[in-house]
Amino acid sequence: METSEILKKVRKIEIKTRGLSQNIFAGQYHSAFKGRGMAFSEVREYQFGDDVRDIDWNVTARFRKPFVKVFEEERELTVMLMIDVSGSLSFGTRHCTKSDMAVEIAATIAFSAIQNNDKIGVIFFSDRIEKFIPPKKGRKHILYIIREMLDFKPQSSRTDIGEAMAFFTRAMKRRATVFVLSDFLDKKDFLRQMQIASRKHDIMAIQVYDGWMKKLPDVGLMRIADAETGHEMYLDTSSRKVQRMHAQYWAESEAKLKDVFSRSKIDWVSVATNDDYVRAMMRLFGSRI
Repeated sequence: METSEILKKVRKIEIKTRGLSQNIFAGQYHSAFKGRGMAFSEVREYQFGDDVRDIDWNVTARFRKPFVKVFEEERELTVMLMIDVSGSLSFGTRHCTKSDMAVEIAATIAFSAIQNNDKIGVIFFSDRIEKFIPPKKGRKHILYIIREMLDFKPQSSRTDIGEAMAFFTRAMKRRATVFVLSDFLDKKDFLRQMQIASRKHDIMAIQVYDGWMKKLPDVGLMRIADAETGHEMYLDTSSRKVQRMHAQYWAESEAKLKDVFSRSKIDWVSVATNDDYVRAMMRLFGSRI
C-alpha cells in the first residue's frame, strides 16, 4: 500500500473513530475503567470504622498507636491492544473483512484512552509476537499505531493466542487494561495462559467474526481455502448435512470459547463484520458499570 493511500485511510479512520470515542464512548469508557486501580497516598491515625486490613503495621509499631494506609484512585491507566494479525482475519464476505473491523474497534478504543489521558500500546500477534509497541500517550502515537494496523505485514499466517498471552504477562509488569481483538480461531488450548494473565490484568475479549461462520449460505459448490494453512477443498453448501455440520461446529466452538472466558473471569463481546460494533462495545462497557 502506497504512503499516500495509507495516510488517507488513517485520516478517514481518525475522523470516524475519534468522533465515536468523543460523542459515544467517553462517559462509558471512563465509568467502566476508571477507579479500578488504587495507589497508596498517605497514612493517618486509625478511626472507628476503618478496615483493619488497611493498618500499616510498621508505622503503628513506631508510634505505638494504630495508623491506616490511605489510598486514592489511580487516574491513569495503561491500555494494551492485543490484535490478531493471522491469516483468518483477512476473510470477509459482507461489509468488510474481520481485520478491517478489528482496526476500527481498536482505533476507537485508542482515541477513548487518549481522551482520558491513558497510555496505550499494541501487541500484534499470529502464532508468534509479530510486533510490540510499548504504551505511550499522545495523538501522534495513536496515529502511528493506526498506520501500523493498516499496513502491517505479518511473518506468519497461523494463530497461537496462548503464546501471545504468555508474552504479554512477561512483558507487562504493571497492571493494565487489555483488549484482545481476534476471531479466536485457534486449535490450541489457551485457557491456562488467559487465567494467568487475568489474575493481574483487567482483560476484555472482542471476538470478530464473519456471518458465514455462523450460518453457511446456500451458494452451491464452492472452493474454500484455509487462510492459515493454505489447504483447499470443495464444499457443497446446498447440502443440508453440510449446513447442519457447519452450524454444529460453530455452536460447539462458541460454547468452548464462552467457557474459556467464563473460567478466566474475562468480559467479552462478539461482533459480526456486518454488525454495528458501536452497540457491541456499548454492551461491553455497560456490563462493567
